[in-house]
Amino acid sequence: MNLQKFSPWNWFKSESADAGTPVPVEPRRGELSPLLGMHQELDRWMNDVMRQFGMPSLESRFGEIPGLLRPQLDIAERDDEYLISVEVPGVEEKDVKLTLDDHRLVIEGEKRQESTTKEDKFQRIERSYGSFRRVLDLPADARTEEIRASFANGVLEVHVPRSGEVKSQRREIPIH
Repeated sequence: MNLQKFSPWNWFKSESADAGTPVPVEPRRGELSPLLGMHQELDRWMNDVMRQFGMPSLESRFGEIPGLLRPQLDIAERDDEYLISVEVPGVEEKDVKLTLDDHRLVIEGEKRQESTTKEDKFQRIERSYGSFRRVLDLPADARTEEIRASFANGVLEVHVPRSGEVKSQRREIPIH
């Protein structure tokens, strides 16, 4: 029985390692600070657990952290390829870089702030600007030498062809 189809590939193994360590924050004073600290610790713990199972973090399900530029992506599995669609609205093709590092697909780019004049007096700024980076661990059946990509209307599409077979990592080791 092939159990692999019941356990989806964890595309984000390397990305969660890139997340780094949390920065210590001065706790608030008051009656709720112990409860708030416990709530934040539970959120952090749940995010770590969800990442280990290849699931999106709580922030991505219930709202992004303000000021964090992190393009959303979809990964579709087809018989002959994986299709990765990355939303990068407001980013030009020349500002997106796609590289292959071992068996990891690295998507990097920058959303540049439009120039403003001294006469501009902003009432509110909600758009995010800055650099972004997503790292995807490719499955064993990905044919990395044949990856191709296209960019149109703020969406990067990456086509990762699949080989028909997955080379098993299992082998018998002789005991001497």
